[in-house]
Amino acid sequence: MEVTCLLLLALIPLHCQGQGVYAPAQAQIVHAGQACVVKEDNISERVYTIREGDTLVLQCLVTGHPRPQVRWTKTAGSASDKFQETSVFNETLRIERIARTQGGRYYCKAENGVGVPAIKSIRVDVQYLDEPVLTVHQTVSDVRGNFYQEKTVFLRCTVNSNPPARFIWKRGLDTLSHSQDNGVDIYEPLYTQGETKVLKLKNLRPQDYASYTCQVSVRNVCGIPDKAVTFWLTNTTAPPALKLSVNETLVVNPGENVTVQCLLTGGDPLPQLQWSHGPGPLPLGALAQGGTLSIPSVQAQDSGYYNCTATNNVGNPAKKTVNLLVRSMKNATFQITPDVIKESENIQLGQDLKLSCHVDAVPQEKVTYQWFKNGKPARMSKRLLVTRNDPELPAVTSSLELIDLHFSDYGTYLCVASFPGAPVPDLSVEVNISSETVPPTISVPKGKAVVTVREGSPAELQCEVRGKPRPPVLWSRVDKDAALLPSGLPLETSDGKLRLERVSRDMSGTYRCQTARYNGFNVRPREAQVQLNVQFPPEVEPSSQDVRQALGRPVLLRCSLLRGSPQRISSAVWRFKGQLLPLPPAVPVAAEAPDHSELRLDAVTRDSSGSYECSISNDVGSAACLFQVSAKAYSPEFYFDTPNPTRSHKLSKNYSYVLQWTQREPDAVDPLLNYRLSVRQLNQQNAMVKAIPVRRVEKGQLLEYILTDLRVPHSYEVRLTPYTTFGAGDTASRIIHYTEPINSPNLSDNTCHFEDEKICGYTQDLTDNFDWTRQNALTQNPKRSPNTGPPTDISGTPEGYYMFIETSRPRELGDRARLVSPLYNASAKFYCVSFFYHMYGKHIGSLNLLVRSRNKGPLDTHAWSLSGNKGNVWQQAHVPINPSGPFQIIFEGVRGSGYLGDIAIDDVTLKKGECPRKQMDPNKVVVMPGSGAPWQSRPQLWGPMAIFLLALQR
Repeated sequence: MEVTCLLLLALIPLHCQGQGVYAPAQAQIVHAGQACVVKEDNISERVYTIREGDTLVLQCLVTGHPRPQVRWTKTAGSASDKFQETSVFNETLRIERIARTQGGRYYCKAENGVGVPAIKSIRVDVQYLDEPVLTVHQTVSDVRGNFYQEKTVFLRCTVNSNPPARFIWKRGLDTLSHSQDNGVDIYEPLYTQGETKVLKLKNLRPQDYASYTCQVSVRNVCGIPDKAVTFWLTNTTAPPALKLSVNETLVVNPGENVTVQCLLTGGDPLPQLQWSHGPGPLPLGALAQGGTLSIPSVQAQDSGYYNCTATNNVGNPAKKTVNLLVRSMKNATFQITPDVIKESENIQLGQDLKLSCHVDAVPQEKVTYQWFKNGKPARMSKRLLVTRNDPELPAVTSSLELIDLHFSDYGTYLCVASFPGAPVPDLSVEVNISSETVPPTISVPKGKAVVTVREGSPAELQCEVRGKPRPPVLWSRVDKDAALLPSGLPLETSDGKLRLERVSRDMSGTYRCQTARYNGFNVRPREAQVQLNVQFPPEVEPSSQDVRQALGRPVLLRCSLLRGSPQRISSAVWRFKGQLLPLPPAVPVAAEAPDHSELRLDAVTRDSSGSYECSISNDVGSAACLFQVSAKAYSPEFYFDTPNPTRSHKLSKNYSYVLQWTQREPDAVDPLLNYRLSVRQLNQQNAMVKAIPVRRVEKGQLLEYILTDLRVPHSYEVRLTPYTTFGAGDTASRIIHYTEPINSPNLSDNTCHFEDEKICGYTQDLTDNFDWTRQNALTQNPKRSPNTGPPTDISGTPEGYYMFIETSRPRELGDRARLVSPLYNASAKFYCVSFFYHMYGKHIGSLNLLVRSRNKGPLDTHAWSLSGNKGNVWQQAHVPINPSGPFQIIFEGVRGSGYLGDIAIDDVTLKKGECPRKQMDPNKVVVMPGSGAPWQSRPQLWGPMAIFLLALQR
């Protein structure tokens, strides 16, 4: 039956299946990284255990048609992290040096638009064991007055680990247990979740002064070794104690060199000292050596809290803090407050007036203020008062109050702020009070209420401020969600103008200008608004569109304006292949529909096929919609995950491939007539081209064609082009890689060419002396010993692989290398093992074939053996075997008396039935180049004849 089916395929290479080929996505997660163990937990969830710092590799293997898209996500562990979203198929997720926070559940989602997406997950458990930390605490209580002291010591051992660590306490070399000593308790504190173990020494005895070791272990999981920390407890053990060489608050002048010493007054073992600064790191140039901190040429920005911490793991760390204040002053401001009681906003004779002066200083409370009137110190009186720390004003603000303002009070007032005796320059601010001192007004100049500029250009918004004194202007956005600057804070200008460089469309909106409270009147702010309009070119859709239609059918092309400023079309121009189209074919922009332009083609022809461009303009610029109109067929869609696509031919180095595909949207254009198939071996220029006729192709219909006589292990590029009455359609291409068949218990008639790294499921025996190696003419050691081993595999091509034993040092006489096959179920009485061997060199040892039977435990029996030099030639052996149950075959290479004894095997076949009577196929004896004999190679076959031969072989 199998021969008949293949013969039909040979006579009718193109085979069609019915509707329903489009299949929903399926997914499976496999790992390929440095896993410690992969297991199923109690809720049947796959758990992948990996050591912190190793490389995580997860692969999402998907099937379905069309090809599914793969997306990886992660939840649990740390916060939900999305690693990558991609449309690459068979996507591999790789994380170098994985961290503990990256453990959790990883999801692979595959979807292709057919059915529901496939979602698979695997939980990644990251294993780690940190260094343990041992701290010592003690309590002392007085009993019977002062005659007796009871001292209890707690040794607390804490560690971070996954899984939870096992704790072992030792005194010296002796392991301590909870019940062996009345003076010892070992317990786990509440709420520590297995991360802490406490050793309690009750009422210290002389023998308790000893060395204590806390050993933690995760039982060598993932190969993580145990870790330990040791502490020596003595009768002088004590927590750290500190004192500072300066006061806790240190005020210095800028430019001075500051030195602070942190002195140890207690602690055993000797504590470690460390300096830190908050906020931020230590200043640039600061030097911390032991307990001494030096800051050269201190500046205002170096102010802050400096912490000295002493730790020795006994008791709590000792900490001392110095608040370093570097004297500085900046930002001198004033404000004028008219009579508050009468709620006046103007300065009037007979009413009260308050002038306030403030500077930002460090230390703020040490600032002193002096007031001057017309250059002379202001004299205090019943009508002239100086107050400090007004609750309505910032801290440390000096106010000069004028009661019952007289004409004689008009003049120039000067406020001077200073640090007495400190080399910090004074700051001053001047206020002029006269009949001309009036509160501010603000307005927008005529014609400046609306500012219109093009995107990318500079813009200037202006507000005019009148009044004396003239205050600064604060600019902000009216719409709160849109910040004027990245900081979102208002921008202050002194001249009332807001200058913007290179405006963008998102800067359009309403801006507010208002008077600042400081350096002016302390009254309700005056404000005005300016509208900024940023013009930008249009945005259109579609930016690009592929339009397919059968010949003779009409097509309507439409280009729409999405957004722009101004939001209207000033002109719409259509071009075909770059040439301007006359107006009649284009539909004019109607008044009721000013947001698009249309072009109608009465019929798609070869002449009317091509690229169309619609250029839409507003007053600023233009944008184009691009349309590619044709009657070309869409590209084929290669069927994803074709089952067993590679078929290896027996007794040859050829393979075949079942090429399967569906046609994308076949009804969009004229019916398909045929496909043009092109097959090219990679790294070569020549290609085999063949026409494949078809009948009516429906959507979802599976088409297939068998490619034959592909050479092992070469890869090929396949290009498939559909043809209609219009001509060639879009081409689809894919690369075909040879995949070595992997023998399984259900397959007993396969040839293993060793072309794939998986070597057909063969494994190295763990009980032998050394291993077989896989190599070819390109990967073999160029310094290999001469006159031994094959130059190429059985095919004679440099790319072909074979299995090989290297007998050079350190190999010795009698060393054995064993290559073990997968386990086969015995479904027949007789089997035949056929293989090619190469035994060339004067020190050749032996090549043995063993059969390992597993029906009553593993038992190895010799089935075939050959020794000695057989020449520089590949020869074939057929070995009959009669297994009594499930079995494996073993190739054993034995090292001879010297290093010229390399042995190779290739093309191993296991098939049911008896072996052929002839032990040698003359067509398959390959004499290697340089031996003086001809070198034969099987010619390539192509087309139905090759398929016919394949059918007869099967």
